[in-house]
Amino acid sequence: MAEGLARGNGQLAKMDSTESRWAARDEEEDTEEDSEEEREESSRRMSLDSEEEEDNVEQRLIRTGPRIDSFDVEALEVPGAHRNDFEDVSLGRQIVLALQTLGVVFGDVGTSPLYTFDVMLNKYPLVEKEDVLGALSLVLYTLILIPLVKYTLVVLWANDDGEGGTFALYSLICRNAKASLLPNQLPSDARISSFRLKVPSAELERSLKLKEYLENSLTLKKLLLILVLFGTSMVIADGVVTPAMSVMSAFNGLKVGISSVEQDEVVMISIASLIVLFSVQRFGTSKVGLALGPALFIWFCTLGVVGIYNLLKYGTYVLRAFSPVYIYYFFKRNPTQAWMSLGGCLLCATGSEAMFADLCYFSVRSVQLTFVFLVLPCLLLGYLGQAAFLMENLTEKQQVFFSSIPSGAFWPVFFIATIAALIASRAMTTATFSCIKQSIALGCFPRLKIIHTSRKFMGQIYIPVINWFLLVSCVASVATFGSIYEIGNAYGIAELGVMIMTTILVTIIMLLIWQINIIFVLCFLTLFLGLELLFFSSVLGSVVDGSWVMLVFTAVLFLIMYIWNYGSKLKYETEVKQKLSMDLMMELGCNLGTIRAPGIGLVYNELVKGIPAIFGHFLTTLPAIHSMIIFVCIKYVPVPVVPQTERFLFRRVCPKNYHMFRCIARYGYKDVRKEHHQTFEQLLIESLEKYIRREAQERSLESDEDADTDSEKEVPCSNILVAPNGSVYSLGVPLLAGYSPIDKTLSEVGTSFDEPLNEVVADAQQSLERELSFIHKAKESGVVYLLGRGDIRARKESWFIKKLVINYFYAFLRKNCRRGIASLSVPHTNLMQVGMTYMV
Repeated sequence: MAEGLARGNGQLAKMDSTESRWAARDEEEDTEEDSEEEREESSRRMSLDSEEEEDNVEQRLIRTGPRIDSFDVEALEVPGAHRNDFEDVSLGRQIVLALQTLGVVFGDVGTSPLYTFDVMLNKYPLVEKEDVLGALSLVLYTLILIPLVKYTLVVLWANDDGEGGTFALYSLICRNAKASLLPNQLPSDARISSFRLKVPSAELERSLKLKEYLENSLTLKKLLLILVLFGTSMVIADGVVTPAMSVMSAFNGLKVGISSVEQDEVVMISIASLIVLFSVQRFGTSKVGLALGPALFIWFCTLGVVGIYNLLKYGTYVLRAFSPVYIYYFFKRNPTQAWMSLGGCLLCATGSEAMFADLCYFSVRSVQLTFVFLVLPCLLLGYLGQAAFLMENLTEKQQVFFSSIPSGAFWPVFFIATIAALIASRAMTTATFSCIKQSIALGCFPRLKIIHTSRKFMGQIYIPVINWFLLVSCVASVATFGSIYEIGNAYGIAELGVMIMTTILVTIIMLLIWQINIIFVLCFLTLFLGLELLFFSSVLGSVVDGSWVMLVFTAVLFLIMYIWNYGSKLKYETEVKQKLSMDLMMELGCNLGTIRAPGIGLVYNELVKGIPAIFGHFLTTLPAIHSMIIFVCIKYVPVPVVPQTERFLFRRVCPKNYHMFRCIARYGYKDVRKEHHQTFEQLLIESLEKYIRREAQERSLESDEDADTDSEKEVPCSNILVAPNGSVYSLGVPLLAGYSPIDKTLSEVGTSFDEPLNEVVADAQQSLERELSFIHKAKESGVVYLLGRGDIRARKESWFIKKLVINYFYAFLRKNCRRGIASLSVPHTNLMQVGMTYMV
């Protein structure tokens, strides 16, 4: 016992028996997993929050152990459940998944043979056949190293419980080290993930050092967030150029089949196709993916067959390109031209990031098997066949794929290629939806309407605003650039930006979470980061061709995300600083300085701990407050899914006769936050009843000498109080105190606040039933949603840039984004709002 007191600086934690007993049991079960650092952190949290515990009296713990916050205690009940929607599926379901994977994930990389050689060899003439071998060797090893080795064999395993993408990597890092700058994050969030650190090994010390650096360095935290935001901006930019590149490269084949077709006509046809393409996006990934999967299967088979045909017709000499020595010869003969061709060479790996970002739609195994056994072999055959054709036709370096098709099969192949290109455009579009949903959930993007297109797989979504934004951007890029050569360079910039960010984040995961040998980590980082920086230098060399537009587009997206995150963080920190103290609530008394009317008031706020300042406005504005108050915090935690049984965490606020509770409603970034308000209310009340029953059960197990801890102390009241934020509270005669109908109703539901506060209920069961009955009657009287709408403004003495960002940019985004109320599904008759402005 002395040890527990020493950790708390001599202050006995004011925990109820529920918390103490669960703390003891958790200590027995999880001693091996919890480090001393975590215990000390729990102790610090407990000492800081002791003033908010429910009974405001000292109690004796039945055993020693680390002080654990009551929310953390409830979170420890959460098992490491598997949340992968694709586990244990039948063989037939695996085949269906493979077809859907083809239709959604691999369309982008599958159509790269349409334009890779065209862009790669566009800037200089082919003189020797060895140049073709050098270019082919570059393409082959780029395909093997980036899509196969990096993404399929390494990056796909860095998923966050089935979620892929930049923000999934970031949330995975933040759950294992407190490196997040995002507000409203609890240590208990890490408990509800099935991801676990490895058993301590020789690499553990390095992992702990990296964790310490990340947690203690604000600069590293900001740098990590900037990298994530930049990578996400590149993903969105990639979602713009991918449809434009794929569609235009397919319709360029018309110039081979019909010599009279001009480039302007290709542009118009491409724009019309893009409009149709984005219009059908709303029908969902599963339906469209299953419908278009067979078409992609036919395309890959066609690509392989055309490649084999060209190898048989023009010879298999190109197989020598599997020797990397031809890359050396290529750079030795024409170093400048070879370096400039790297930007076009990278296009063979486009869609690699889509394999990871679209992982939420499918399983890791289905993506890996489909790529290794179908996609990669067909791609290799397609490029080998085009190179064999170029060996004999050095001057035919435009529309190489369509020129290499046998004349009798041109139009069927053109039709299949066009369908494949249209399907390919969906790959990065769906990846963009996934990344934006994650960024919204983690507070880095303005809230938008998200539609879940599948009842079974929650990761399959559609965002209307982003869909039409991508359409407008695609049409503008096609009309502006007008050719695949300029779009191809912009394409390379967007792809490489995402790849570089993924490499850095996966390296951190290797060190921090996987804890693998440092030699493998250095090899991964050196090989892929060096390779991607080399490619990036090549595409930057052609930025003056018009690709600078893509950099500006990315910068604008980055600023939007950063400003939103910055403003949201300031708003949250200000709300934390101005929250009402528990001393003030105690002096207000159980009547809270006003009338307690029948019913339940759900006060929505973003605070996990403490009484929000906006509640003071409710007290001073409303003539009465509800007999039961629940402070509800809708919390998106950085895990994919939170099951319904783990949704709500409760604790009391103030003594029992205040009838005030705090509730955290936790949602993962794959969860659907669109329950009907009656369903939400029912689940919340049921969870509250379970909490109260468990509390009573644990109290009954305490010894008789602790029974007096359930008694309630009389709280003295004064006439006038001034809150920390300057609000003045009058504690005289409550408003409408003489209004007899209200008094009568209050007596009917058992809310007699004139009873002595120190009255002790001898029978615990009677006390439990009385409180449950009180909850039921309050529920029958109605539930009202009390929404506090807080805005922020920069202080007069603030810097000009801060005023510009907060008062104009952030205010504009906040005004035009989807409000939190829009996702509550609450009728307006049940809503009550109070506004408040914070000066930051």
